[in-house]
Amino acid sequence: MAFSDGEIARYTALLEKVFWAKHRPPLHLRHKVREGQTIEGHEVVIFLVRPYFRDHTQHVYEWIAKARYVRTRNVWWVFWHRADGKWHRYPPRPEVKSFEAFLKLVDEDANACFWG
Repeated sequence: MAFSDGEIARYTALLEKVFWAKHRPPLHLRHKVREGQTIEGHEVVIFLVRPYFRDHTQHVYEWIAKARYVRTRNVWWVFWHRADGKWHRYPPRPEVKSFEAFLKLVDEDANACFWG
């Protein structure tokens, strides 16, 4: 079963309050760089959208992190987007107990996987 409307509202509010309030692009760049997230099924994907450096009429998604909720185990799997263009489980901490713990893990980025 996919996330309920209540869960989506909760995760969206947490993203805004805990994550984007701290990591939102600076005010002078917001007309070029936008923050975003998708919440579909059991996954939350966090990303930035910016102009492509060779053609500013095109946009590029910079994937930051992905979390997948495993309802049967009540845990969140953590993924990072590698240079090969694929999502991989985050080796130091492949799962966390809560969505808040996922956001904290991405925020701290101890291994420079999410923010580079």
